Amino acid sequence: MVLEIFTRREQKYLITRTQYEMLVELMMPYMRYDKFGVNGRYTVTSLYFENRSHQIYFETKNKLEFRQKLRLRIYDDTDINGTAFFEIKQKHNRVVNKRRTALPLKEAYRYIYYWPDRLESYRPSNLQIMKEIHHFRTFYGLEPEMVISYDRHAFHCLDDPDLRVTFDFNLRCRSDDLQIEHGPHGAHFIAPDLVILEVKVTHSVPLWLTRFLQILNCEQRGASKFCTSLELLKGGKLPGILQREKIEMGV
Repeated sequence: MVLEIFTRREQKYLITRTQYEMLVELMMPYMRYDKFGVNGRYTVTSLYFENRSHQIYFETKNKLEFRQKLRLRIYDDTDINGTAFFEIKQKHNRVVNKRRTALPLKEAYRYIYYWPDRLESYRPSNLQIMKEIHHFRTFYGLEPEMVISYDRHAFHCLDDPDLRVTFDFNLRCRSDDLQIEHGPHGAHFIAPDLVILEVKVTHSVPLWLTRFLQILNCEQRGASKFCTSLELLKGGKLPGILQREKIEMGV
């Protein structure tokens, strides 16, 4: 069964690999590996959408109270006949809401490149969410823009099923090859020795995890993968950028 609706709060940190290794060791008595992948490890590859005026970028960059993104995501070595996930990720008052529907990757490409009149001709796991995706895409005039990929190590809390902790490595982006089944390749948009840590929870972060983060001096940082990647790929071609995303330790 595909989990199609997520609502949670997210805290992001930019940490070193040493901090990652130490944090995993500290939190393992409270956590288990994510059921996906091998020992919670898997690869995420996503196709992100944008319009000609880069409206999604500027809404994210300016931290609008309500903002959203559209992406098509696969896991590990999914091929053209495998399953992909169309997702709308929304953020409002620091609460993240994600709505997604599964469909065959080749069907997703048919939708992307042929702008259908009848969504019923596809096979999404949730037609209503597919209609929401189509409305969002049509309203903004969204087209494929870039691919973002990374290796993820994910954990779930033993006592609180709503608490999830993920570590993302080898964060890469590209715009020259938008076929996500070609795998995770591209330019690194953060240094290879850095890790993005995300703490995802419905209500509040437990005290034991807060204490571990403080002990290891984990720095909470809100750098956007989407904005950082687009700034790297576009270079100086994005108008009106006042400040680029800061993706280095101590900056």
